[in-house]
Amino acid sequence: MRGFILALVLALVGISVIYFSIEPVFSTGKTYLYDYKGHILHGLPGKGLAAAGLKLTCRLEIIRVSRSDHLLQIRSPKLEEYHGFWPRDPFTPSPKLTEMIAVCFSQAFKFEYTEGRVGSIYAPENCPILCINLVRGVLNMMQITIKKTQNVYELQEAGIEGICQARYVIQDDSKNNRATISKSKDLTDCQDSAVQSTGMAYIRPCPTCPMKVKNMKGTVLFTYKMKYYGSGALMTSAMSEQVYQISPFNEPDGVAAMEARQELVLLDIKSTPIKAPDTQLQNQGSLRYHFPEGLLQMPIPLIRVKNAGVQLAETLRQLGQNNEEGRTTEASIKFLQMVQLLRVVTLDQIESVWVQFASEQPHWFLSAVCAAGATDTFQFLKQKIHDKNLNIWEAAVALPLAFHSVMPNKKTLEVASTFLTCPQIQKAPMLRVLVYLGYGSLVNKYCAQPSFCPNELLQPLHDLAAEASSRSHVEDMALALKAIGNAGEPASIKRILKFLPTFSLAAAALPSRIHTDAVLSLRKIARKDPAKVRGIALQIFMDSTLAPNVRMTACIVLFETKPSLPIVVAMASSLLTETSLQVTSFMYSHMKALAVGRIPQLYNLSAACNIAIKLLSPRLDKLSYRYSKVVHAGGYSHVYKAGAIWRVYLMNSPNTVFPSDIITKVRGYYANTATDIVEMALRSQSLTSVIRKQNIPFAEYDTYKTLKELGKKLLGWKELPPEDPLLSAYIKVLGQEIAFVDIDNGIIQQAMKVVTRLLAVEEAQRGVSGQWALPAVVAELRHTVPMVLGLPLELSVCGAALAQAAAAVDIQMSPPLPDNFRPSKLLETNMDIHADIKPKVYIHMIAMMGTNTQYLQSGLELHAEFSANTTMKFDARINMKEKNVKIETLPCHQEVELAAVRSEAYAISRNTEEVDTEKKSPILPKGEMPTISNQRFQSSEIFSRARSWKVTGPVLQAGREQTASQSPRESLQGSAEAHSLKLASLGCSACLSLKSRNSPFLRNTCLNNLVGELEAKIVLKPVHTDADIEKIQLEIQAGAKAASKIIDATSSGPKEEKKPSLYENIKAKLKKILGIENVFKVANKTRHHKKWIHSRVKAAVTDLWEEPSATPLSSSSSTDSSAEGEEPGNKRDKDEIWQFGKKYGADSSSSSSSSTGSGSSKTCSSSREDSSRDKHCSVDSEYFNQQVINSDWIFYIYVVNVFLPEIRKLYSKPPVLAAVLRAIRRNEQPTGYQLVLYTDRQASRLRVQVFVSSITESDRWKLCADASVVNSHKASGTLKWGKDCQDYQVATQIATGQFAAHPAIQVKLEWSEVPSSVRKTARWFYTYLPGAAYMLGYSQKQQHGPSHQAAMVMALTSPRTCDVVLKLPELTVYNRAIRLPLPLPSSSDTPTSTLPSSKWNVFYQAAFSIIENLKARCSVSQNMITTFNGVEFNYSMPANCYHILAQDCSPELKFLVMMKRLGESADLTAISVRLANISFFSFVAGLLISSEKEGLSLKAPEYGVEKLYYDRRKLEIRVAFWMVGKTCGICGKYDAEKKREYQMPSGYLAKDAVSFAQSWVISEDTCTGACKLQRKFVKIEKPVAFNKKASKCFSIEPVLRCAEGCSATRTVPVSVGFHCVPSDSTLELEEEQVRLDQKSEDLVSRVDAHTACSCAQQLCSA
Repeated sequence: MRGFILALVLALVGISVIYFSIEPVFSTGKTYLYDYKGHILHGLPGKGLAAAGLKLTCRLEIIRVSRSDHLLQIRSPKLEEYHGFWPRDPFTPSPKLTEMIAVCFSQAFKFEYTEGRVGSIYAPENCPILCINLVRGVLNMMQITIKKTQNVYELQEAGIEGICQARYVIQDDSKNNRATISKSKDLTDCQDSAVQSTGMAYIRPCPTCPMKVKNMKGTVLFTYKMKYYGSGALMTSAMSEQVYQISPFNEPDGVAAMEARQELVLLDIKSTPIKAPDTQLQNQGSLRYHFPEGLLQMPIPLIRVKNAGVQLAETLRQLGQNNEEGRTTEASIKFLQMVQLLRVVTLDQIESVWVQFASEQPHWFLSAVCAAGATDTFQFLKQKIHDKNLNIWEAAVALPLAFHSVMPNKKTLEVASTFLTCPQIQKAPMLRVLVYLGYGSLVNKYCAQPSFCPNELLQPLHDLAAEASSRSHVEDMALALKAIGNAGEPASIKRILKFLPTFSLAAAALPSRIHTDAVLSLRKIARKDPAKVRGIALQIFMDSTLAPNVRMTACIVLFETKPSLPIVVAMASSLLTETSLQVTSFMYSHMKALAVGRIPQLYNLSAACNIAIKLLSPRLDKLSYRYSKVVHAGGYSHVYKAGAIWRVYLMNSPNTVFPSDIITKVRGYYANTATDIVEMALRSQSLTSVIRKQNIPFAEYDTYKTLKELGKKLLGWKELPPEDPLLSAYIKVLGQEIAFVDIDNGIIQQAMKVVTRLLAVEEAQRGVSGQWALPAVVAELRHTVPMVLGLPLELSVCGAALAQAAAAVDIQMSPPLPDNFRPSKLLETNMDIHADIKPKVYIHMIAMMGTNTQYLQSGLELHAEFSANTTMKFDARINMKEKNVKIETLPCHQEVELAAVRSEAYAISRNTEEVDTEKKSPILPKGEMPTISNQRFQSSEIFSRARSWKVTGPVLQAGREQTASQSPRESLQGSAEAHSLKLASLGCSACLSLKSRNSPFLRNTCLNNLVGELEAKIVLKPVHTDADIEKIQLEIQAGAKAASKIIDATSSGPKEEKKPSLYENIKAKLKKILGIENVFKVANKTRHHKKWIHSRVKAAVTDLWEEPSATPLSSSSSTDSSAEGEEPGNKRDKDEIWQFGKKYGADSSSSSSSSTGSGSSKTCSSSREDSSRDKHCSVDSEYFNQQVINSDWIFYIYVVNVFLPEIRKLYSKPPVLAAVLRAIRRNEQPTGYQLVLYTDRQASRLRVQVFVSSITESDRWKLCADASVVNSHKASGTLKWGKDCQDYQVATQIATGQFAAHPAIQVKLEWSEVPSSVRKTARWFYTYLPGAAYMLGYSQKQQHGPSHQAAMVMALTSPRTCDVVLKLPELTVYNRAIRLPLPLPSSSDTPTSTLPSSKWNVFYQAAFSIIENLKARCSVSQNMITTFNGVEFNYSMPANCYHILAQDCSPELKFLVMMKRLGESADLTAISVRLANISFFSFVAGLLISSEKEGLSLKAPEYGVEKLYYDRRKLEIRVAFWMVGKTCGICGKYDAEKKREYQMPSGYLAKDAVSFAQSWVISEDTCTGACKLQRKFVKIEKPVAFNKKASKCFSIEPVLRCAEGCSATRTVPVSVGFHCVPSDSTLELEEEQVRLDQKSEDLVSRVDAHTACSCAQQLCSA
């Protein structure tokens, strides 16, 4: 018991019982005088950086007038600004701003205060919201919530920042009648925050993401000193400290901070009452911060509005002046100021300014009106369109900008609804589309915050949808669905479902593109009601009766709802039984794309897809390009909490080889938000009919009529419905569709006529001129939270962009174009063009953190600019007949900045009372900053001795001067880097300049790297030259006259005094051609032999080097090309020369030895290769020895007789293209560069050579490129550049062969010497290669190889997979079984006779085989049938019955191919082919079309038949690309849907191959025809129990049976679907056989189908 009592006492001791109430109270009749100080400071952590802030000091008088009502009088307010380097610089008073706020503080404020909690606040009626919020900041310090039974507790407490979680700690000092209260708040943990965000309606937050990812964190701490006083407590002092840290890049260290402090100290308690307010006070709400209504102040210099209309006109005038003078930065600021002014002016003032400047600055003013986003500006735009003051193009530009910039409220929505009914907009289809899409986006922004969206806002869109549906107007249906999709409200779901066949039977008749638009309109609705949209999308996806592209679109919407694991697994399971391979491939690739994602917001979905794909067969990876796919790329940085993904949805149609629907989108992720940045889509339909442009009357031909008759015999067969050619596209920005277009054949033809008509107009042929400008506000984002002082903390981004162009183009055509000309006529017209074009782009972005109100601004600003400016002034002459183009322009005379990016951060302080005294300084100070890094340590002993010494010598004095000059200061670290490309011969140079200025004490973060000054620019500078350049000329000549434009650099320079001999020229040129440098080493004693050698080869060599009439490539360039383009072939030639020399050296050696013994013998040698068989002997043997016999003359004889034909052949080809870029100088030879292209298209060898060289004599820089096909398995190329193409060299070789027993191709790259920039790039590549290889799933191995060689081998392991090995000098990367987008046959059966050349056979055959494999083939070889889709099955054809192998099922019905077996032999068949009005019976009629090998072939590409080949054993049909999805018959539909291959004429899927093939049998007249088989419905004869009831069942598809009077001699079992009815039903086979195919399938049973019949008696009477 004692222990229990002791424990209880100890517990009671631990709890400090509060005997006195510490709730703050004010006694009635007494005035409490407080001293109030508060300041805020904006900056970056670290000393020595510029900061900005504000400070408010005043005296407060508080008196209690009733139980809860109190009066607050603010006396002697003083507002100070801070702008400098904290804490060195002091606050500076702002008297005018103080005077402004003193006026609104002159009267007392009333507030309710009970038990430490502030209630309603009352202020004078016209008191500015700024002053009221400052009062809230003061009263917020007095907000205390006391729990009398606890000293430590947490609760949700209201304050200026909203309702947030507060933690209290009370320390009671009852002995001294005092208490200390500590209160802290986590400002990121608020139940109801006071926050305002504008411009972020399209940025979606992630509610499921962790809170720790937030990039803005804040906290506040209050400390109260309380003194027990009577029945309550007196607040003697209060302090608060608030900190906000903002990390734009989500870096822990890269933050900008806001610090706010408040201090409230009790000075005195007086009995003097406060004077009651003279006017009635208005209730201003609670302690919660109030944001100003309307559009807020942009982060630009403040404007003190006095006369808004006059100021607007003056600003517009200054803007135009700045723009004319090229001051784009000032113009952009003026443009933003004009936007700000338009938000406060009235409609009449806007109209007045428009009247003044409508003709001078219409683009600037109209863009500012659109960007202002106010109700009056929106109304003004509507009025101008209604009054026809804007043309259709001006309105088309203004409407999207206005609808996406306007502030969403009830007034602007009322104005927006009037746009929908404006007659001028209704008459222009383009404007009507833009208005409806913009209205939907405006509704979406308005309804983004409230949970309920008024139905009257959606009613115009619903009415449009209903009206379009009633009138069957497809274009309006699409417009209504897209506008509803922009609105994204769940209330529109019912209207959308009316356009989907799954939920509305009437929608089945609508085009599939309407179904697709209806599904896509659910995407934004899914963000508000994901569960409901998920259920709808899942039903659409599971509906196999819908078109594949509609189901694939539903798959996109379904995954955007982020389904759970059970739903994803259910979708994956459905693919196991899915009959559409297009849907299967799309779904599988989509899940694989999601499974590899690393976006935190998609973690759960990625994990679900990872599990689901394991349930599916890996064979789905092998599906080819013919099937729909999802291409995914993206990444996410967990350091910066940002990422992006790019997806491409490729949806194939059964009627196209390539995707018919392509959707690509880019989505960005930042912190806990996601934004669809841009999305584009392209949809095509039946474009092949437009491309083919056929005007063949197929409906008038016999084949068309025959196919119509055959269709009647095939139950349920119908040709495909006609499709109008259509090309549609749309674009979405930030998730909102801003425009779409549908282009059909009529629009294309009309556009061509308009263009042709315009070109025929004489004014258009003379040229065009004009100016165009489009300024716009590209961004205005704002996020604002309150600070404890009552001022807002704003994070904002604002930007202006200007796209401007001025053009004056004069065109002269000769001869002039006639009125009705064909486009080909342009190829016969010469044009002289004189153009002066000045495009310009400028973007100015401003980011701000700080206080931004209409009265004052204080904080940090980051300004970033991008500019691109150029002038294109040139004269061009185009001669199409001569294939000549000549362009001339002026040289570079002054420095021109082509493009630049600049950024700099500032600390700013502004107020409207002192507009002209803006305080703005860089955050990073200019010059030097003090540091301790260079301080020196000085010993105390040395220092004391130095004081006592008296040294007057110059040494110590010099040392003192040096020490004084070396003050311990450190320069800010800056870097400057410049890269120049100097073209001295053209008199200009292009320089890339990079400059940055940072400080070493800053942390290495992205935010800190932006602090300072950054600049990157590209500048075009003139280069000093000896002679002035008059103009720069570029001339391009193609064809036969290209050689005449080549400039020989040697001929343009001064002649040398001594011309080299012909021998020297020949020797130098042959050395360069053949790459042999050391053959011509001959002793001086043999010089006299050169005379007869020279005479021997003079004729031939002179012939070789004589310049032809069409000047070829200059000799230096030509010889360099051969020497430097050395290949294995050249090496082989050198080997032949070496063997020849070696052989002749031996012979000569022996001869020399024998002649030496006799002393007077002749030394003779003969060349076996010499066609003339001449002998050359030397009688003076003393001048020879066996070391020099193998000398010049042997080499010359060999060259002249062996290589002369090849050299002549090589250089007899003129160039095919010559381009010369030169600078024309005054009284000087031109300088510049020339490019020459040679091609040799011989059957034995394909060779391409490109030479780039300087036409300046002193400049020997050249670039030589040579590529050739060496033989049928090898191609090579070289690239050399530098002085005479000698400095740097890169060679490549492509060869085919075997790798690990698989056919392979090897690409090898070798280099001898490369520039340092290339080596630097290679090192950078090596840095990222291992990581990139790992991310792509490649294996790697550290393996040293040749240091100057890289090789890649790709081995084809199957037609769709390959192995890749990449060998680098220090690393080997490899991977196996890589999927290929196209099949590559490893052993093509393409006949070699079809290939153009046996020399480069392999390279052509690879491309040829790919193209051939893309074409569909159907073959019948005895009983084996292979369809167009590659499905093989065995089928024995019944004798004497024609089967439809392939036919055109499109409305054109162009061809028909039938086949039947004659007799019982499978080798004896008959083929019937019908094309247009011609019928071919290959054996019956004996008509030969053409012979090929052992059979016959027919080619009719215009009718869709690429080739039909028959050789008695095999029939092969090949159809054209544009017949995809348009064929039918046993060969199939050619739609890649292998699981739906067995499709009968009625569209029903057969159960087996036999049933499928028999459904295409053509029944004949039983009297006259040889085929005695008929297709009939059958009944199951044996009793059937269906649903536990006796039933009779009838087949829903007919089965082959013998005609009446015939009996079956051979049968085959087939599986057939049956429809069952009760046995007592009156349904009989004869009555209902026509409609049985429309009945449901109740069971499947096997029955016997007849394949041969025996007819005992005559079936027909005579």
